[in-house]
Amino acid sequence: MEYVDPIKDIENITAMKEILEKQSKRDLLLFVFGINTGIRISDLLSLKIDDIWDGAKIKEFLCLRDDKNDEEKAYYINNSVKSVLNNYLDGLGFTGSDYLFKSKKNAQPITRQQAYRIINHAAKEVGITGKIGTHTLRKTFGYHAYRKGIAISILMSIYHHHSPAETLRYLGIEKSEEQLIKVDVNL
Repeated sequence: MEYVDPIKDIENITAMKEILEKQSKRDLLLFVFGINTGIRISDLLSLKIDDIWDGAKIKEFLCLRDDKNDEEKAYYINNSVKSVLNNYLDGLGFTGSDYLFKSKKNAQPITRQQAYRIINHAAKEVGITGKIGTHTLRKTFGYHAYRKGIAISILMSIYHHHSPAETLRYLGIEKSEEQLIKVDVNL
């Protein structure tokens, strides 16, 4: 597997969302879901409607079993994801057993290769010159979570890393990059 970069520039993320929205609601959802949850692409592609829908509304947390240690992990579905999900589901006749990222050709989910093409094409359209792939979604999530003050120990746990240095390297963060953290208790 080749090393890929996170998308560090918020303007590039916004531009990619605009491109993907014009292309397909499904493709936009794939991107937004990935960069807001940090879920592995294999897990994203295997999601079914029942995983995120309780029959009346979108669930607050998506619970997935982690293959590495057989633990169940909960992923928060934030308002950005909910908004795109609601828009996607509104125009979709679906059953709970349908794949969330269903192929246009059959009832199966899109392939990992198709997900790569979707993300890579949008990144190129925006003018991103770094290496972009499906893993970029997961790295983008971690990079921006860290920049917003999420503890490196939490990110280490999400990524199953053994040291802060390993996680920082994975996220493409140099030691020389100064991190200002806003502790805003706002009681």
